[in-house]
Amino acid sequence: MRIARIALMGALLGALVHTAPARAEVAAQSWSFDGPFGTYDRASLQRGYQVYSEVCSNCHSLKYLSYRNLEDIGLSETQVKAIAAAATVPGDMDENGTVHDRGGLPSDHFQPPFPNDNAARFANNGALPPDQSSLVNARDDGPDYIYGVLTGYVTPPAGYIVPDGMNYNAAFPGHNIAMPQPLQDDQVTYTDGTKATLQQESHDVVTFLTWAANPELEQRKRMGVHVIFFLILLTGVVYALKRKIWAAVH
Repeated sequence: MRIARIALMGALLGALVHTAPARAEVAAQSWSFDGPFGTYDRASLQRGYQVYSEVCSNCHSLKYLSYRNLEDIGLSETQVKAIAAAATVPGDMDENGTVHDRGGLPSDHFQPPFPNDNAARFANNGALPPDQSSLVNARDDGPDYIYGVLTGYVTPPAGYIVPDGMNYNAAFPGHNIAMPQPLQDDQVTYTDGTKATLQQESHDVVTFLTWAANPELEQRKRMGVHVIFFLILLTGVVYALKRKIWAAVH
């Protein structure tokens, strides 16, 4: 009986592995923030925010980020105040219990595109667009994966049937994704004059989303470098001290 149960479990696991969506391989990209000395490209961050604000923010929230955080990507205080003021946020409640909307402040969090999840699903044929505040951290290869998905909308292979309401994506596990292709060439007009190809837009918005999920990355890397240099120096001092203490011992 025990052998039969083990065989049955093995068969079930084999079936699950066989039916699970294949994990598509994505090509590794070159990112300015890679490596121990990596930093964020401020120009790319600002372009990426433009892509997010003009395209992605129509469906995806960024609820863990405040407008004032945009100063960290190089925007001025005046620019941040203007961006926040253009948003509509719930204000104070009056004596009748009515909440009046007001213009946003730099201290406010980014306002979501939908009032709740049900409204988001209704507007997206039942699919719930994920919040993008920490989306990059959901996978070890987050930046490469999101870039792969954004650039992975291609014509399906001959004979491949895409289910109704889905779209073929070469980088998405299982290849069927509910989100229509969000970016195209010249989807935005960059304020700095950069040519807005699909690859450029994808690279920039991924850089921005990586910063949104890891705003402390540069500080963390600087601290790591300082710690390593300190340990190297400490190792040299300890070794020299050891040589001096034990110099007369043979």
